[in-house]
Amino acid sequence: MNTAPAELLKEYVKSQQFTSTAEIMTAMKEMFRDVVQTVMEVELDEELGRERCQRAEASETTPNYRNGYSRKTVKTQLGEVDIKVPRDRKGSFEPKIISKYNRNADGMEEKILALYACGMSQRDIAEQIKELYDVEISPELVTKITEKIMPEVTAWQNRPLEKVYPFIFMDAIHYKVKEDHRYVTKAAYVVLGITMDGRKDILGVWIGEHESSKFWLSVLNDLKSRGVLDVYLFCTDGLCGMMEAIQAVYPKSRLQRCIVHQIRSSTRFVSWKDIKQVVADLKKIYTAVTLGEAEDALLQFGEKWRRQYPSCVKSWEENWDVLSTFYEYPPEVRKIIYTTNIIEGLNRQFRQITKNKPSFTNDDSLRRMLYLASQRIVKHWHARCQNWDMVLSQLQIMFADRAVG
Repeated sequence: MNTAPAELLKEYVKSQQFTSTAEIMTAMKEMFRDVVQTVMEVELDEELGRERCQRAEASETTPNYRNGYSRKTVKTQLGEVDIKVPRDRKGSFEPKIISKYNRNADGMEEKILALYACGMSQRDIAEQIKELYDVEISPELVTKITEKIMPEVTAWQNRPLEKVYPFIFMDAIHYKVKEDHRYVTKAAYVVLGITMDGRKDILGVWIGEHESSKFWLSVLNDLKSRGVLDVYLFCTDGLCGMMEAIQAVYPKSRLQRCIVHQIRSSTRFVSWKDIKQVVADLKKIYTAVTLGEAEDALLQFGEKWRRQYPSCVKSWEENWDVLSTFYEYPPEVRKIIYTTNIIEGLNRQFRQITKNKPSFTNDDSLRRMLYLASQRIVKHWHARCQNWDMVLSQLQIMFADRAVG
């Protein structure tokens, strides 16, 4: 795009004799208006096939003509600007630069969405736009602008995924959502995958009220329909019905329950005077070098604490199959999979962004917020998992028979 010659700009500045930045902003608004006006005039000339004063061709039986102007106030980053939109007699002309029903010039909607993605409320965004650009917008307009991105949200949620993920992490974060004129607690189930090149990717967010094997079956089938043919290992915090769903959709995949969550849930009713010793004894289990050592430590833990805390011991024994999976892997892989901290870190960022939103008007409003927050978060994800070259070489040997063509 060519810029105005420097000499022409100098002459314009001299003629205006600016004395303040406010005067410069006013002049820029006027130039913006004039340029937009000219662009619309040119668009209509192209639509009619002739310039303003040129006569219609004799062959035209029902020629279309210009038919005056309609006034419109558009909101821009320079403030509100009044423009005249040219009309044609048939009413078929719609300028591309500013569509018939669009009252936000380029840049304003992006700014509003960026503020929304940071967790600001609709009312706060309206106040911020007023302070920055001296433009009055209503909280309702902010809502309408965010609603425009729903097709983008849907496309993101349904986008094709990679064929193989070594690890997929699943966790839930809870919000208040309005449903049937009352607010209920709903969970946003977040699925995060580690790609074959060791990078994190948010695969999707599903809104649900009650988790069950049927719910997780729909989530996993969704992943499969989007191209995920194999997952080496799922890592969760013990979500209800997960094991059954995995066996149904990805029968070769294994499940690792988060050790940190297991410690928290199993020690809820342990007395404060014993908690340090109980946790120390549990540490002997999950830090064991081999599965055999871990099972011996679990046996000793049961002998020591079963009488005082039977539910704690029972929890470890009953869930041992999904707690001990990581012992099948080398130390470099164990560091990645023994806990769901990697996805909890993502959920902490979600909570930070949504802390000013105590509730949502519907499921879609929650989806939009988490989608915009996701896009903001993943921009900062550049690094691969630690020691990924070594991890990948181990995985290639362990899963050589699981190659997907």
